[in-house]
Amino acid sequence: MKKNHYNVIGVMSGTSLDGVDLAHIEFRFNNSKWAFEILECETIGYNQSWINNLKLAVDFSETELKNLNEEYTKLLASIISDFIEKYKIKNLDAVCSHGHTILHQPEKGLTLQIGNLPGISSLVHQTVVCDFRVQDVELGGQGAPLVPIGDRILFPEYEFCINLGGFSNISFEENGVRIAFDISPVNTVLNYYANQLGLDYDDKGKIARTGKTNQSLLKELNSLDFYQQKHPKSLGFEFVKAIVLPLIESFKIDIEDKLRTFTEHVALQIALALPNKKGRMLVTGGGAYNDFLVERIQHYLPEMEIIIPSAKILEFKEALIFALLGILKLRGEINVLSSVTGAERNHSSGKIYTV
Repeated sequence: MKKNHYNVIGVMSGTSLDGVDLAHIEFRFNNSKWAFEILECETIGYNQSWINNLKLAVDFSETELKNLNEEYTKLLASIISDFIEKYKIKNLDAVCSHGHTILHQPEKGLTLQIGNLPGISSLVHQTVVCDFRVQDVELGGQGAPLVPIGDRILFPEYEFCINLGGFSNISFEENGVRIAFDISPVNTVLNYYANQLGLDYDDKGKIARTGKTNQSLLKELNSLDFYQQKHPKSLGFEFVKAIVLPLIESFKIDIEDKLRTFTEHVALQIALALPNKKGRMLVTGGGAYNDFLVERIQHYLPEMEIIIPSAKILEFKEALIFALLGILKLRGEINVLSSVTGAERNHSSGKIYTV
């Protein structure tokens, strides 16, 4: 389906569990260049029951995961249908949905995003493009990150694109090749400790700012094996649950100090991940609202120009790019780069379900 104008909805649920991001987007393709406009957009939060289920699902049995997938597909379809009805959206080419990652173990050939069952198209009465990661893992790739091709196409004016979500990931050009990888956990850990204080998140990093950096913990965090690995590489919640949280919990320090130390760790790992320390860096994702974290990143990158974009791009960039990935799939064009994921070749990933 190749044409010059597309009317789509991008849907994304991140590992930070802040909800489902939906963005209605118009894309235009002229002179071999893509342009976009984000129209209506909204984040629909999960209720506490769903938050608990999604947190615990990493330990579910195969039968429990199957049931969760079916129920989540119904939930996601309901959220999408309500969004379409609320904003009276007509003549959609597709709904392009990432789903929600439960398991991500590419070294075992395993990645699972729930909410991508074939029945979702009939539930929302729309063509749905989804399940973008599985094919890449089958081709020997990490299945992540997938956003970098969108960075290359939609944001070429930045030397670096960084997303601060449940995890941080980076994307940049090196010798004409797009390079991208996950850097470290971010909000999966920071929100975990904010939750212990009865908060959804540490607003603007105010609590972390009051803490003290524990140098011993910081040293151990920075010494974790993952940070010594070469890209391509990616992270899942399993890493946080099995390695990061037990390490932090082994230190009997105040929550404020845990937040402060982990913020320092995130900022330092971002600086270490960059091949050079100058240029323009686009920062998106919920962590971009964490003023203290952004300050610490700037501290380690004093010559970097950090750009925080408009709220629509900041909050909905991943939904935007998964919408683009869906369009590229509909066009039969490459939407996953082997230079990023380590797959055996570039490919057009995802499944197309029609009503």
